[in-house]
Amino acid sequence: MSTLLLTIDKTADVAVSLDTVWMLLAAMLVFFMQPGFALCEAGFTRSKNTANILFKNFVDFMAGSLFFWFLGFGFMFGSEGAGFIGMPNFGDLSFYSGDLPVEGFLIFETVFCATAATIVSGAMAERTKFSMYCIYSIIISLIIYPVEGHWTWGGGWLCNDAADSFMMTTVGATFHDFAGSAIVHSVGGVLAFIGAIFLGPRLGKYSKDGKSRAIPGHNLLAAALGVFILWFGWFGFNPGSQLAASGEVNRIAISHVFLTTNLAAAAGGAATMIVTWCKYGKPSLSLTLNGVLAGLVGITAGCDLVSPVGAVVIGLVCGVVLVFSIEFIDTKLHIDDPVGASSVHGVCGIIGTLMTGLLAVDSGVFYGHGFSFFGAQCLGILAIDAWAAITGIILFYSIKKIGGLRVDKRIEEEGLDIYEHGESCYN
Repeated sequence: MSTLLLTIDKTADVAVSLDTVWMLLAAMLVFFMQPGFALCEAGFTRSKNTANILFKNFVDFMAGSLFFWFLGFGFMFGSEGAGFIGMPNFGDLSFYSGDLPVEGFLIFETVFCATAATIVSGAMAERTKFSMYCIYSIIISLIIYPVEGHWTWGGGWLCNDAADSFMMTTVGATFHDFAGSAIVHSVGGVLAFIGAIFLGPRLGKYSKDGKSRAIPGHNLLAAALGVFILWFGWFGFNPGSQLAASGEVNRIAISHVFLTTNLAAAAGGAATMIVTWCKYGKPSLSLTLNGVLAGLVGITAGCDLVSPVGAVVIGLVCGVVLVFSIEFIDTKLHIDDPVGASSVHGVCGIIGTLMTGLLAVDSGVFYGHGFSFFGAQCLGILAIDAWAAITGIILFYSIKKIGGLRVDKRIEEEGLDIYEHGESCYN
């Protein structure tokens, strides 16, 4: 009997070790998305602001690492899981209860927090005061992301499946976001949209009669390389959210998520390529790059629940909608988003979350399972993005009134690199 128990203990220990290594490997892949974002954003903007763009991506990860560890992680995964917010322990992580090492789980969650923060930098590029951006990055890591993350991944009210819980009594199902279409991407997209509104357009972006003028990025090579890196990193973002690799069930789940993630990315890029080819007479590389990201963002919520065909459908829809969303925000709303972050992450994050309610094999509307799960997805995305919008308005309004959000006209004209940092990316 003792030999059998020892064998079972060793097997369990090996399983936990394997799961831990997989989680940390996935965290490395998600961290590698930071240079992907940096290259993508830098390539889509002008050369005179490249150092500023790169610096802000470093700030997002530095702030996320420190302030999410200090407070945000406690808010997100602390006690009182059914409440509005967890209980912080100011760097003491002993409240966490799980099979995986708490330090490793913290690192895994930190890279997701940094991703949510860095989405905004592209939409606010080329005209934001660096000091004020630092304040934004700290606040999202401290409170904005952890609170809505607590509602979902932290066991809060949106995912509480108790019979008498709000979600079960209201719609009969709980909200589902496997890897963050809503929790990470739509929140970043909404904040990017709010930030771009408060900033106003770049100088020369719109003529006196309101027509939009193209301001081309300086390096499509960097942007394309950034998107390839993001596509690669997404294989940690989505499959890594399984948080386990041992056992047949986890092996199958990870493989399925890998497949749906890749199919949606390819379908998103292909859809955008075809639409731009038909609409503008030539296939647009810059928009197709965003189309790939649109497919990735869209599939992130339901990559574990939808079939491969469903993943292709989500990618196609996101890739098509992206083109019209970018054009509408630019030419109709006159909101200047240099990299299209509001559309890629905000609009497509919402679409992917809602389409999960339609295409989930075991609970989706299109598979004959009624509207309960779809209702939960609608309620969840509404609550999460309302939180992001309200807190974003308060944050950017406060920053604008207290310290000013935008650089002076001369600095914007000559470039943020020299005036904000005293150095240039290119000599």
